[in-house]
Amino acid sequence: DFATPRAILTGHDYEITCATICAELGLVISGSKEGPCLIHSMNGDLLRTLEVPETLKGPENCLRPKLIQASREGHCVIYYENGLFCVFSVNGRLQATMETDDKIK
Repeated sequence: DFATPRAILTGHDYEITCATICAELGLVISGSKEGPCLIHSMNGDLLRTLEVPETLKGPENCLRPKLIQASREGHCVIYYENGLFCVFSVNGRLQATMETDDKIK
């Protein structure tokens, strides 16, 4: 048997740095080197773009996502390279932010 992709996800202009799958909601969430994070359905349809408001971006004006985790309740937590945590709903609404100086792995 040959393995074939179930779907091809498109939309990022740069390399993918992090991704997560929420099988309960049928979503794939991915982040690229120069942002933003995208939400796709398991069939490959682009559903949402998760953008951080300009007021939270640093001096280089670009947030690089490092870690993404989704919950079955419909929340997506993204940790960015500059120490910013953001919680989004799967509808793309920013719900909370927190900054830290700690290195998160």
